[in-house]
Amino acid sequence: MSATTVEGVVEHEVVRTARPAPARIPMSRLVAVELRKSFDTRSGFWLMASIGILAVIATVATIVFAPESELDYESFAAAIGFPMAVVLPIIAALLVTSEWSQRTGLTTFTLVPHRGRVITAKLAVTVGIGVVSMLMAAAIGAVGNVVGTAITGTDTVWNVSLAELTYIVIGNVLGMLVGFMLGVVIRNSAGAIVGYFVYGFALPPLTFLLAENQQWFKDLQPWVDFNYAQGNLFNGVMTGTYWAQLAVTTFVWLVVPLAVGLRLVLRSEVK
Repeated sequence: MSATTVEGVVEHEVVRTARPAPARIPMSRLVAVELRKSFDTRSGFWLMASIGILAVIATVATIVFAPESELDYESFAAAIGFPMAVVLPIIAALLVTSEWSQRTGLTTFTLVPHRGRVITAKLAVTVGIGVVSMLMAAAIGAVGNVVGTAITGTDTVWNVSLAELTYIVIGNVLGMLVGFMLGVVIRNSAGAIVGYFVYGFALPPLTFLLAENQQWFKDLQPWVDFNYAQGNLFNGVMTGTYWAQLAVTTFVWLVVPLAVGLRLVLRSEVK
């Protein structure tokens, strides 16, 4: 610092050193924060806990109500798969829409101005939750298969191969990504959940009826109906044609809407 006198006025020249730019927040920390945010509310905690609770309930119900001749691992996998297909996409949608529905987006995007990194972290959490949840559900089903056959005195049957289990995991992760996509596009919790139920449970019967009554759509359905192509994963048989159909329908129904939604998220004003 130096001082000079000009016509009786003292002027001070202050030399300031440049403040170093803060280090960029690592992606691992963003992922950890987004994962913690999915648990740190009462509703979020119980929604996540419902994955294990519903898997146990489905397993017990299979042991109690399934005929002894159908008491095998496939029955347990099918029983557990239905609640997973409902809960997991809702979790994925809420991971995104909570920033807008709970009005935390302004804080989040102020701390991390690069919105794309936040959305990427949410996507990583979505896929991670989907894979871990399905593996946990598969383990619960395996325990149920052992316990159920021990109670009934029947042989333990493992009629789901590793490849079929992998297909089931992929199918449920794709379902979660649909919920994630709807959350990005709609950015409202209630709207995204309703949109998923319409997409996942109201649209398939309509396309089925159309295919039954219109031959042109029946021939085209595997290439334009994502639910139909995704269903082949749960059937446990995937050929080259089935993979191609899944790729085409995934691009049309998942990738394109997600790209549009991401553009809106990156450009829209956060209030």
